[in-house]
Amino acid sequence: MSIIAGSVDSEEKTLEVAEPLSFPVAYGMTRADGDAIGAWWEERRDHIQPSEFILRGNRVMTSTYSNSPVGRMDPAETLSLIGFLDAMAKKKKAGNAA
Repeated sequence: MSIIAGSVDSEEKTLEVAEPLSFPVAYGMTRADGDAIGAWWEERRDHIQPSEFILRGNRVMTSTYSNSPVGRMDPAETLSLIGFLDAMAKKKKAGNAA
């Protein structure tokens, strides 16, 4: 499993925020970047809103879109969801092999 993140912030600000994190964080994301990943761009304030995705291969398993801190993915809940999705995929695979 890999985690990556992106921010519209400058390199300096992003490095400050990303310093304690154990995954890469891109900086200077543009509207084109947001459009490429399917993020939500807020027209009124002209910036990208939090857009989070759990991917398996090239498939989006689940996503969240938010215009505030409320509704963002909680790390513990996200890990629980990933465990559930993995268990369901293994169960399906085992059923197909029978």
